[in-house]
Amino acid sequence: MKYLKLGTKPDTFYTEEAVRSVLSDIPTDLVIHVNNTKYLLHKFPLLLKCGLIQRLCSNADNETGQPIPIALHDIPGGEEAFELCAKFCYGITINLSARNYVAAISAAKFLRMTESVAKGNLIAKLDLFFESCILQGWKDSIVTLQSLWRHSGWSDDHRMTQPCMNSVIEKILIHPSQVTWSYTYTRPGYTKKKQQQLQRSAAPKDWWTEDVSELDLDIFRSIISTIRSTNKFPPALIGEALHVYACKHLPSPLEFREQAQSSSARTDDTLNKHQRVLEAIVGMIPTEPGSVSGSFLFRLLNIACYVGASTSTKAELIRRSGRQLDETTASDLLIPSATDPRSHDTGTVAAVLESFLLQFRRHVPREETARMIMSMTKVGRIYDDYLQIIASDTTLPVSKFIELAESLPEMAREEHDGLYQAIDTYLKEHAELSKAERKSLCRMIDCRKLSPEARANAIANDQLPLRTIVQLLFIEQERVGGAGGSKGAPVISTLNEFSDAMAAQDEARRFRHGLEGGHQREEPAMSARTDNTRVAPSPSEPKIAKDERKKKAERLGDMHFNKTK
Repeated sequence: MKYLKLGTKPDTFYTEEAVRSVLSDIPTDLVIHVNNTKYLLHKFPLLLKCGLIQRLCSNADNETGQPIPIALHDIPGGEEAFELCAKFCYGITINLSARNYVAAISAAKFLRMTESVAKGNLIAKLDLFFESCILQGWKDSIVTLQSLWRHSGWSDDHRMTQPCMNSVIEKILIHPSQVTWSYTYTRPGYTKKKQQQLQRSAAPKDWWTEDVSELDLDIFRSIISTIRSTNKFPPALIGEALHVYACKHLPSPLEFREQAQSSSARTDDTLNKHQRVLEAIVGMIPTEPGSVSGSFLFRLLNIACYVGASTSTKAELIRRSGRQLDETTASDLLIPSATDPRSHDTGTVAAVLESFLLQFRRHVPREETARMIMSMTKVGRIYDDYLQIIASDTTLPVSKFIELAESLPEMAREEHDGLYQAIDTYLKEHAELSKAERKSLCRMIDCRKLSPEARANAIANDQLPLRTIVQLLFIEQERVGGAGGSKGAPVISTLNEFSDAMAAQDEARRFRHGLEGGHQREEPAMSARTDNTRVAPSPSEPKIAKDERKKKAERLGDMHFNKTK
């Protein structure tokens, strides 16, 4: 950072009884009040440089010979800026840099320290420093922009804001190999030694993002908009800048959760500020897929639920998150409820999943088939992992859990191990479930899609209904006996078949829910069924039939034991 040194005399300002004075044999004849500070100064040096002091003194009635009182409470920069200007008038050494430049120039213009008042006055020297040093430096321009925003009450700041922004943008657009100035870069693993090596060769492509993230939102948005319009940067680099800015100015979802649970209430001003930052970032995300990560989108969606973002912002985040759902993890999907941080916002996650599935409800070119089916399979694993986590939520109703589990298309589950583990967790955490509710849960499991390990675990699981265990034993007996059999739904080879299958499954689900809502269906005999999603004992089954079924299950269990032994 560059510095400007003016004046040669030693500092003779001192404080005595809350009054600032100048060490001198000449009596003071000016009393200047700046906010809560009183200055005892001399007219001669100040009148030579300050046009405003000249006018105020000429208008003052000084027949008594007492020091002239002047109030300068509205001077930009306050006491610190005024004292810099006063010391310049006395010829006392002052040091200026980008950190105090804005305060000094705003105070100097307020006091009218122009060339028309005195040659070589402070404003001219500061203007030269601005052009030759501040605009040539990277951090100097950044710090000046920060200071300008803090002094936003000064009406003339636009004359410096645009040149500083132009300087920053010009340096951002320079090729990384030509970056020779100092910059802030604190990414994990980026050591000082590595930084020195990169300074000698090429800076990282996102070298500028951390320093620019220090700026106010409006200035940051203007800079991002300008560099995007040049089309010189890939969307992912713009997305990285947005990610850095969000981490700098938005608390993490965990911090929001802690605030919600603490006794200290969040102020409306803070929430409004966070909401403004969030909505601006969402509006700046490039339209190209992959410009930001799926995890980052869910982070923003999580925050949006806390700060009360607009409906359009939430809808945009849900749409974007749905397009990149396969890039996330189950932990990314954990969005606490806005009303009760201890429970989960499953409705938002369901909306994201629905947004993801929309792209499969249309026929697509054959070349996209493999990629999209792979994406669907990956989302199936992520979603079942998510179900396993929320299954431990004691406030989650069984009907809602079933609805969430069924919202994932059956063809997205290559195996049902994850679904079984989620149901097992739910059964353990909700011991109060009725027999009918347990059957409804286990009806979703396709026993033929369980791995041998999961099937063995399920057979020994006393939480499962007896009918499910019997079916598992039948399937295990077929496997041990070499009967083989289908592993479930046939493999979907094209997305066109996939979209047709999804439409058929949606229709079947609506039909099934309609029947269950109207009346209880009579289930066919178990011997004629192998799909556990359709098996449920009749509520009017006689006790003798139940006993026979139990004995048969025990015999099958013994047969399984003897075979494996």
